[in-house]
Amino acid sequence: MKLIDEYFATAMEAWSMMQKTSGDEGAEWAERFERYFYEFIDELKKWWGTLHPKPTNIEEAEQLPEIKRWMEQIPDPVQLNFLTELEDILDGFETERFD
Repeated sequence: MKLIDEYFATAMEAWSMMQKTSGDEGAEWAERFERYFYEFIDELKKWWGTLHPKPTNIEEAEQLPEIKRWMEQIPDPVQLNFLTELEDILDGFETERFD
């Protein structure tokens, strides 16, 4: 759980910096945000695998204390991405990312 929170915190820090910068610096923060957001999601998938019982729908998943805590901190523009990833985890989909 500690690693998930570290990736999450780093992603949120990068998001914050991305909002305050532009040009090449802004692009670097955007890349950093994306990298750590998906590291967070990968760790979330590992954590999800340890849950017993697992939530069976998105509403149940959103009620988990950890998910609630993250949702409260995720900026509005990123909420949809997070929920989409969470739904994919629920459905057992593996997302392919191309750099």
